[in-house]
Amino acid sequence: MNDDGLPDIYVACDQTASLLFINNGDGTFSEEAVLRGVAFDENGRSLSGMGLTAADYDGDGRLDIFRTNFSDEHETLYHNRGDGQFDDVTLAAGLGHNTRFVSWGCAFFDFDNNGWKDLLVVNGHVFPKIDRLASDIRFRDRAFLYRNAGKGTFDDVSEAAGPAIASRHSARGLAVVDIDNDGTLEALANYQNEPPSLWKQTRRAPGHWILLQLVGSKSNRSAIGARVTVTSAGRKQVDEVRSGGSYLSQNDLRLHFGLGTATHVDSIEVRWPSGQRTTLKNIVADRILTIKE
Repeated sequence: MNDDGLPDIYVACDQTASLLFINNGDGTFSEEAVLRGVAFDENGRSLSGMGLTAADYDGDGRLDIFRTNFSDEHETLYHNRGDGQFDDVTLAAGLGHNTRFVSWGCAFFDFDNNGWKDLLVVNGHVFPKIDRLASDIRFRDRAFLYRNAGKGTFDDVSEAAGPAIASRHSARGLAVVDIDNDGTLEALANYQNEPPSLWKQTRRAPGHWILLQLVGSKSNRSAIGARVTVTSAGRKQVDEVRSGGSYLSQNDLRLHFGLGTATHVDSIEVRWPSGQRTTLKNIVADRILTIKE
């Protein structure tokens, strides 16, 4: 979280303060969620954490945290302001209006390849009998899709996102992957007492892209923990290879970067878990690239 190359651990707890374990670099961790600003929401309330994901949504080179919560609570977006310190910016980012959902799996992903991470969330209540109540909270409910406006805010585009987003299920897990290697990401949602559902965009994303497969040698072979910086058209994007996430789910270990109108990548920098670094220059876009440590 503080970009020292050591992996930290964030735990979104249910109805109590969340936990953030900072890696001390000597095989031990220190719990510092309150000190770092991620234990509660901006009003000091503990929330009922469900799903969790992280990404650099505003392009400042630092990974931010997004978590889903129970109904009557809005989701929580913690902005990383540097040095491992966070602010709750949920309302300022436009993510505070969907409060009747019980939200679970979530994922940052660039669905239109414009270089800004969008956000997908699946929902569903835990109690089937909730449907007997005269309320707008349902056991099965729709997902929602937020489009990154590129200025630190998100627009809710769920109603225009098609039948996969609009259909109602009691959803839990969510994973994103490019199943057909065409540069346009798909999503897989897992449901209660139903088969899972694979969501594919009806049209290819308009922007250019690059998909990176990292292979470790001194580091673990899957490159878990590797941090990647992609520079293209004057912008830097940061991401890392993570195991697990969302809610009981695993995204594609390959890292996807949308590039907008750029037809090539100026540079790719990889910081491996071993501490080694790899730098590549002037890479043609719209391809899957394997990088070995």
